[in-house]
Amino acid sequence: MEAAGVKNLNAYMKKMAIDGYIIKLDLSDVREVVRLMRINSNNLNQYAKKANENGSIYLCDIEQLRTQQEGIWTSIKEILERLANIK
Repeated sequence: MEAAGVKNLNAYMKKMAIDGYIIKLDLSDVREVVRLMRINSNNLNQYAKKANENGSIYLCDIEQLRTQQEGIWTSIKEILERLANIK
């Protein structure tokens, strides 16, 4: 129970009775990608606010955000492929 990271004895017993095993996944990379998405989304919102306030934004800033977004999506695709291959 401790190795699986389950703190509730009742939940652990039910899971073991139904499935006979518990799968514990290391999702630290998923948490990191989510963190990066939040940062990038916040940046996008700030640029949208700036554009709405004064009507001007820098093209290089938009290109940087686009590049960051593509990198994050690449990471997400890799994570999803790894999760799909778990048997």
